[in-house]
Amino acid sequence: MSTVPPPTRASRTKRTKKADVAALWRAPQVDRSHRPGPAPLPRVVHGLELLCGLGFGAVVALALSVENHAALASAGGWPLAISRVAAFAGSYLLLVMVVLAARLPWLERTVGQDVLVRWHRRVAPYGVSLVSLHVLAVILGYAQMLKTNVVHMLWSFWVNYPDMLMASVGYGLLLLAAFTSIRAARSKMKYETWWVVHLYTYLGLVLAFMHQIRTGVMFLGHEHTIEAWTTLWVGVGVLIALSRVVPPLVRNQRYRLRVADVREEAPNVYSVTVTGKNLERLAVSGGQFFQWRFLTRGLWSHSHPYSLSALPRPPYLRVTVKGLGDQSRAVAHLKPGTRVFVEGPYGAFTRHLATRGRATLLAAGVGVTPIRALLEDLPAETDVTVIVRASSERDVVHGDEMRSLVAAREGRYHEVLGRRDEVAFDDAALERLAPDLATSDVFICGPSGFTDEVLASARRLGTPDGHLHYEAFTF
Repeated sequence: MSTVPPPTRASRTKRTKKADVAALWRAPQVDRSHRPGPAPLPRVVHGLELLCGLGFGAVVALALSVENHAALASAGGWPLAISRVAAFAGSYLLLVMVVLAARLPWLERTVGQDVLVRWHRRVAPYGVSLVSLHVLAVILGYAQMLKTNVVHMLWSFWVNYPDMLMASVGYGLLLLAAFTSIRAARSKMKYETWWVVHLYTYLGLVLAFMHQIRTGVMFLGHEHTIEAWTTLWVGVGVLIALSRVVPPLVRNQRYRLRVADVREEAPNVYSVTVTGKNLERLAVSGGQFFQWRFLTRGLWSHSHPYSLSALPRPPYLRVTVKGLGDQSRAVAHLKPGTRVFVEGPYGAFTRHLATRGRATLLAAGVGVTPIRALLEDLPAETDVTVIVRASSERDVVHGDEMRSLVAAREGRYHEVLGRRDEVAFDDAALERLAPDLATSDVFICGPSGFTDEVLASARRLGTPDGHLHYEAFTF
């Protein structure tokens, strides 16, 4: 006859600690033991917009300054003039495109990632098109000037002109990034693949830089122009390093994050609690997200954006993830002790947008996670209404926590349960659940279809666009 040995003191301590971590998030937070996230900087952003416009005008003016009637009248004059203007304007726009995608923290918390991505996508086609025009026009112009065909001219560029082969490789990498950004191609790619392809954009720009100052007419014999253009390009590189490389390395050395616990919250939805040091110094707002990189096999090479699903409770952070892609599915199998590397925080979906004293928060699916953290971070006097949409009760993420937080604020909490084709969530339902919608700040997070429907309903019910707040994770 065998008996099961009593649990050891170590195993009891381990189970107790795990239970304590899970219970930590259930009670409303009273004492804010972390630093609040900094406010947006709209004036700085407006100044940057003005500076960007002035810079573009200066670049075009510089390109036009080297043109004259005699040069235009010579063989190949017009194509070469077009190529020079297109090269300068296109290169400048590519730098703007890179800055918009560089996740500058002060810019992202003011504008939001989704807006920056939209701006990036608007600028990118012009930059790529102008660079492509430069490539075609310079080949045609030199072919006319040297009285040869374009194929021979292209080969001559590669063989006889300094840095042209590198520039051609850089242009090819730029085109690769551009083609994979087309919606039809992007929708068929894994996030990890798209991310790696776009990293090569930086390499493409570096490879294309040297041929500009060594062969460009506006640079030959113009030391000040070379210095100004080099300063601009190096400045952008330093800006990216100081925002994307140095701060994450310093912060992660300071915080030393590790996985403490992984727990299933709903079908295929998992919360990962991480523990670290000095987290009381981490400035973050509810609703913001980090780029998470789990340093284990298959996950260390890429990062993904996940919102905090609660305010930090030093020494703990928590993120809640739905298993959709390769990384998010693998999160369920993370082992305690796994090192975690984060970048951020990012995002403008924060309490700083709330100006009315009344807030209506709507979430669907795993979109509950930033809403839950935002709810915890709103000013105590804010009158709140929370509406959660889910297919069934078991699909509600952090439902107990949401109810507890709303009850502590003496607000209103509603769950709309059922499939979309079975339970309507139309204007009438929204008005019934949130009668003060038109006079509220409305925060929305969920799948794109849910967000679009709620935005349309809220507008029809009288909520001004300036008080409709949402943020989408896109790539």
